[in-house]
Amino acid sequence: MARRRGWGGSPPENDDEATRRIVSAAVELIGRTGAEISIADVAESLGVIRQTVYRYFPSADALMRASAIASVDGFLDRLEARVRGLTDPVEAMTEGVVFTLTEVRRTPHLGILLTATYSNADPSGITSAEAQAFGLTMIERFDVDWRACGYDDESLPELVEFLLRTMQSFFISPGNPPRTEDELRRYLRRWMGSAIVAQMFVE
Repeated sequence: MARRRGWGGSPPENDDEATRRIVSAAVELIGRTGAEISIADVAESLGVIRQTVYRYFPSADALMRASAIASVDGFLDRLEARVRGLTDPVEAMTEGVVFTLTEVRRTPHLGILLTATYSNADPSGITSAEAQAFGLTMIERFDVDWRACGYDDESLPELVEFLLRTMQSFFISPGNPPRTEDELRRYLRRWMGSAIVAQMFVE
């Protein structure tokens, strides 16, 4: 790997280290600014030229996605702590959605895994295999016995899709004015809760 000036005076030893440092810089920038970033922003923060970042990430969206994935574990740990002990599927899903909507507003790079938030993101991203897998990982962290609640290998992924589509609608149009967390909980219990409970009575 060609060595260039920059990198805070300590160039990475290999491509894997360079990739990690670029992603880490992107995560730090997004967390600090709360906004979409560019390749130029990340290059400047690392003291390298844009072509150096482009070597590892062909676009800002690719870098945003990598940053989101790097942030997933921490988000899932916080989500698990928030819903711990909630065994009722309606209560667990309600709290999970409220928490996720709040977290995505605080850390917008997570939103790219759930919806087409950024400029060149795939508009069908909400139904992508990646988004579905992320959603399934989310609800598997809940203390809910989904099988006992009537969910099987077909209906559980459909519930995930419903969950993602519900959250996408709030990402795109949170309301004017947006609901408070308590108002959102009441809304979700009434309407999303009805859909969740319906599966429990399907024979």
